[in-house]
Formats: sequence, C-alpha cells, structure tokens
Amino acid sequence: MLNVKPLEERDYELIKEAERVIETNYRYGRHHIGSAVRATSGEVYAAVHVEANVGRITVCGEAMALGKSISEGDHEFETIVAVAHPHPHEDIEKCWVVAPCGMCRELISDYGKHTDVILSYGGELVKCNVMELLPEKYSSDVE
Repeated sequence: MLNVKPLEERDYELIKEAERVIETNYRYGRHHIGSAVRATSGEVYAAVHVEANVGRITVCGEAMALGKSISEGDHEFETIVAVAHPHPHEDIEKCWVVAPCGMCRELISDYGKHTDVILSYGGELVKCNVMELLPEKYSSDVE
C-alpha cells in the first residue's frame, strides 16, 4: 500500500498545466504525454514527451519538464504530474493522469527524492513521495 496524501488546489492547477501543454502540442505519433513540475520556488514548468521512431530514444514528458526547470535554474522540485492525451481513434474525450514509468521514477528520485508525484490510486487522484514508487532504489555517491 502506498502512503498517499490528498491533492491541494494548486495540485489541480499543476494537472491543468500538464493538460494545457499537451492539448496545445498534441501530435499523433509524436507527442502524447504532457507533464508539469512545480519547483520549490513555486514556478511551474510544463513540457511534452518527444516520441522517436526508435522507441528507446523517446524522451518522457517528466524528463522534459525536469530538464526545462533545471535549464531555467530551478533545481529543487515539489510536485510532478503527467497526463495522457487521447488519440483520435480512442473513444475518450479528455486527458487523464498517468503514473510515471520506471525510468521516470528513477530520474525524478535522482533529482528530488522529496518530490511528490500525482497519480491515480484506488480510483482517485492522490499524491505520494516518489520514493514510495521506488522501494530499494539503486543509488550512487551523487546525491
């Protein structure tokens, strides 16, 4: 069982930012996931995932949002979220929150082990510390 916390109003605003960036930039086969991260400064950075023909070199939305934040000088993170945009052939009308993949869990925890992740759990949107999603995390001397 995950140790989860309820969302605050600003968490719903973060979800809206992730939705905004993917709704603006959705391209079938290119950009399907939007992500937004709130730095401890309060600034929000949103980005889309970048799909590649060779799946291994695809860059996830969470990585893009973290990179955008870091590139702007914000290196401390509070909360991150990713949303999926429906494809034209899907009978879905709006974006939905998705949990980070394993590689993103590693990346988020590498750059912010105190970062909360918004996800759907037990049928509701909640947030939890990224370390809850990555028990027994591999670590190195770099912290």
